[in-house]
Amino acid sequence: MVDEKVNQVVELRKPPGFELPLLLFAGFRSIIDRLHEELAAQGHPDVRPAHGFAMQAIGTGGATASELGRRLNVSKQAAGKTVDRLVALGYAERADDSADGRRKLVRLTPRGVDALATSAAIFDELRARWAESLGAQRLDELESALRAMAPAEGYRLDAASWFGS
Repeated sequence: MVDEKVNQVVELRKPPGFELPLLLFAGFRSIIDRLHEELAAQGHPDVRPAHGFAMQAIGTGGATASELGRRLNVSKQAAGKTVDRLVALGYAERADDSADGRRKLVRLTPRGVDALATSAAIFDELRARWAESLGAQRLDELESALRAMAPAEGYRLDAASWFGS
């Protein structure tokens, strides 16, 4: 009888299933919000989360608007609007593709490369703060557990499209 009551109490204390994605999102959001505060303080006040996803998808080799759309899981038109904004802000440029004169490549400018490098350094600082708060071993275990649950094919950069970027 006592074991049955203990099991009932444990079941009552178990968090509901919907809480896990909310907690994961809250952690993600806290890191991204802090990243953008720091980016603004370090000379990149106009970068938004969708811009970061797009610059990652453009990468060091550049991409066409169609390729960018596929990488972000958005239409070519939506990708084109994001590129227009990145160009206007000085983070990307359009250039002729030397391999195919009919294609236009989107490439990161030095300012875009700096924004990504600055972001990487800030992410390292934010991770160090989490390690300080949680403990390094606990954070390593958390990352390991999340890696085990992540898809084998790797990370997708289309998260911004979920939120109506």
